[in-house]
Amino acid sequence: MAITVVGGPDGETRPRAADRRPRVVLLDVFETMLRVDALGSRFVDVGRPAHEWELFFTRTLRDGMALTLAGAAPRFGEVARAALRSTTGHTLSDEALDHVLDGLRVLPPYRDVEPALAALARAPAYAFTHGDPQTACDALDRAGLRTYLRDVYSAETIGAFKPPARVYDWVCGQVDTPPERVALVAAHSWDVHGAVRAGMVGALATRTEGQLPAVIDLPHVIAEHVDTVMERLLALPC
Repeated sequence: MAITVVGGPDGETRPRAADRRPRVVLLDVFETMLRVDALGSRFVDVGRPAHEWELFFTRTLRDGMALTLAGAAPRFGEVARAALRSTTGHTLSDEALDHVLDGLRVLPPYRDVEPALAALARAPAYAFTHGDPQTACDALDRAGLRTYLRDVYSAETIGAFKPPARVYDWVCGQVDTPPERVALVAAHSWDVHGAVRAGMVGALATRTEGQLPAVIDLPHVIAEHVDTVMERLLALPC
């Protein structure tokens, strides 16, 4: 069967990974494993509407990606704090900002994640975020998910947010596995798109976006929930 070639950075072309069961699975953290909407109550605590969590989180990702395009990005915490100030109209005290941002350490897990991780008992699984690595570790510990993971990696280590190809190249190097044998599981289609473009196996959970956007490269596996995504990923031929 012919392998589709996808475009990489600066005109580089990379072969699309074959539909094969991965040797290593990476899982995005925020909104894939952990519920960021739980921050809504913290916004209410500081006198802001609960729905602002979504604008805040979206702005953080947007600004981090834009700063990455312009050069080395600041740390996630710095970008998030600036986005939170903008979202709340520069009305919150430092203590109030801390209260909202500290909520990232105590986010609850999605119900479909632990069964997905349990299914990976015999395969190496890692968390992969562009958030603060200690915050991600604390949150995964509290959610009872970190015990399933070999390690937690953050693109913050190389001064970047996802989804440039160099970010996925870096993490594949960390797990010492070629990109075509590494899968990324995420609820963000742009994240899976970046992984597929970098030559990895892409696995999308559509529970937040509803369906695959027309502008996104086709993932190798698609399902609504992470546990079903994992089942289909492990069902790929060796």
